Formats: sequence, structure tokens, C-alpha cells
Amino acid sequence: MIKVKTHLMFQGQAEDAVALYSSVFREFQVHSVDRYGEEEGGTPGSFKLAQVSLAGHELQVFDSPPVHAFNFTPSLSLHIDFDSREELEAAVAKLSEGGAVMMPLDNYGFSEQFAWVKDRFGVSWQLNLPSADSS
Repeated sequence: MIKVKTHLMFQGQAEDAVALYSSVFREFQVHSVDRYGEEEGGTPGSFKLAQVSLAGHELQVFDSPPVHAFNFTPSLSLHIDFDSREELEAAVAKLSEGGAVMMPLDNYGFSEQFAWVKDRFGVSWQLNLPSADSS
């Protein structure tokens, strides 16, 4: 069987991103972290790759030593449904700090409470509180 994971490539900020996401989402789990060894391209001992999951969705978080001419794009985002308005509001506040709010937390018709933010690392998040009648 094949396996599909979301791969997030950072350029020197992956460890900070994992720490932020761990503080925002109670269902964020770090399963393993690999660090660069001697002669691997990165600074020995620095963050290389983590296998993590968010509410059961597997992600690979990679820190690339070379600087690339590209970064994340909002056209690919992680969509999160929350159980409570309090958790949603806290996530919007933490993830947008140092980033950008593309759609502020509001009722957009398709959702009573929805926000689309980009965190300080450039990762795009669609944050939603599903309507009671949509479950």
C-alpha cells in the first residue's frame, strides 16, 4: 500500500515551526526528529527532519540547508476543523502572529467562524469551526 504525507520544507526554521505547531494544536505529535550528522550538508546537530502528525494526518517537516528561490504558497494550505470557538480563536491569534491574516475570523456563510492565515514561516492555514448542522 502506498502512503501519502504532507511534506513541509523550511529553510532554517523547521524546529521553530514544530515548536509553534506543538503549542497551538493539542493533537500535534512529534514522532521522531533527525538531526544533521557530519558531512550531511547541514550544520552537525541541527534539525534535519521530523515525522509529525496533526489529528492523525502525517507530515514530514524538513529543514533544507540550501536557500531556495521558492517558499510556501497559500494555494496549498492545511484546513483544520476545531471543536470549540476558544481553540479556534487561540489558533488564529498564535498562527497569525508575525504572519498575515488573509481572511479574518468571521462568518462567511459557508462557515459561522472561519479564518485563513499565513504563519510567520509562510505556511497557510484555513481554520474553521464547523456549523452544528454540518456534522
